[in-house]
Amino acid sequence: MANETPDWVGAAHVALNKAVLGSRTEHRGRVEEIGDGVAMISGLRNVCLDEVLRFEGGQVGFARVLDPDMIGCVFLDAATDVEAGDAVFGTGEVVSVPVGERLLGRIVDPLGRPLDGRGAIKTGPHMPIEQPAPSITERDLVTDPVQTGIVVVDTLFALGRGQRELIVGDHSTGKTTLAIDTMIAQAQSDMICIYVAIGQKTSSVRRAIDALQSQGNFARCIVIVAGSAEAPGLQWIAPYAGMTMAEYFRDKGQHVLIVIDDLSKHAATHREIALLTRQSPGREAYPGDVFYVHARLLERAAKLSQARGGGSLTALPIAETVSGNLSAYIPTNLISITDGQIVLDSALFHQGQKPAVDIGLSVSRVGGKTQAPVLRQAAGSLRLDYAQFLELEVFTRFGGMPDSHVREQLTRGARIRQALRQPQHMPYRLADEIALMLAVQNGLLDPLPLAAVARFRTALPGALDNDAADALRRLAETGMLDETGRAALMKTLTRLAGSLAGDTGGANAPPEGETGP
Repeated sequence: MANETPDWVGAAHVALNKAVLGSRTEHRGRVEEIGDGVAMISGLRNVCLDEVLRFEGGQVGFARVLDPDMIGCVFLDAATDVEAGDAVFGTGEVVSVPVGERLLGRIVDPLGRPLDGRGAIKTGPHMPIEQPAPSITERDLVTDPVQTGIVVVDTLFALGRGQRELIVGDHSTGKTTLAIDTMIAQAQSDMICIYVAIGQKTSSVRRAIDALQSQGNFARCIVIVAGSAEAPGLQWIAPYAGMTMAEYFRDKGQHVLIVIDDLSKHAATHREIALLTRQSPGREAYPGDVFYVHARLLERAAKLSQARGGGSLTALPIAETVSGNLSAYIPTNLISITDGQIVLDSALFHQGQKPAVDIGLSVSRVGGKTQAPVLRQAAGSLRLDYAQFLELEVFTRFGGMPDSHVREQLTRGARIRQALRQPQHMPYRLADEIALMLAVQNGLLDPLPLAAVARFRTALPGALDNDAADALRRLAETGMLDETGRAALMKTLTRLAGSLAGDTGGANAPPEGETGP
């Protein structure tokens, strides 16, 4: 009978040969208090800020507050099995996240762990979530446009690659839709899009992802989700993780658009963590460093110089107001940090004017420097004409019948307002926006009933493709509109407007929420 006894002696020799002999340093602390996703720890004197701490049960967190005798640790996992007295170990590493092309087309949490059920993501390089912002000498001028596909934004508040533009407004006024439409518009561009959802409802995030998958180029997108039910630590690091993932592509000379939805909830999470870790509350109970928390985040968006590769990182942070109060603490901070703001008005939204952009309060501090020259020429004095119309409309509500000149201004203004309306998830091409502005500025829409203006806007892309294909091709190749191309566009626009001149759509009244002159 063969000897089947295991060669335990040989196995023991192998194990001994692999054993590492010698002393080992271990940074060990003790949990003193725990609750609400935060633990107070003693005994870790050499811990650095944002260092990853590992608990004996396998949970991890990061050091957020460093007091002389106590460490405030914020959990990145559920802390259900951690109790006072448990051991905590310092790792000597700061919080880092995976970066690289493998994340494109995926839905992940702020630590890069997959949430889309498509299996694990192959391990790539990791980078810390906290990175220094590019210095002044490493930056370049913001001159290249970001075509959002949204007429009111591209014509009145043009955005540039490397800009930080705040989207701000009350709850349910279309802030997320505006940002998602901008991402959808990049489907044919060279920009990589990153969407960071912080504390959002699952249904809202699902709708945003569905829109990107069905309308946009999801293969060039990364979605980072830190839901409202997740640990506060995950929600806190989410925007920093998104910035780090975006910087990987920017530093390679590529162009990235990041949407952070939203920083109001991030500020609330920061306040929650600060109060639980016994930091002193300030205005509206926010700690005094909340401005610095968001400033150092958004300063990382930039257009790099050619010496650094010429890449760009454009940020569209979102903030929520209450009753349109832009002077609240967090909106005020973010407005002072960013390069402009797009303000959405709830009254306009409920009147049916979507996107509900308030042109009086919105501004882009880069503006015309990044706007496509051909679009700037086509738009002309649109903003001034529209602003005058809004003032005249309010004034004439309290007066008698205006004279003929004022009636013409009211007629033109009502058509401008109707032309600036846009269905969600249907961004326009640059050529469509140019043609629409030519139609408005040349008075082609003035004879049309208001209901017909919407049909003109809907039929415009198809009419251009059928009747002005050569002009569109030259515009795409050169970025300019010569006299021949302009004449071809005007001919197509005149024909389309003429076909709708007698079309009332079965109703003489203006659309819901619209007031006729």
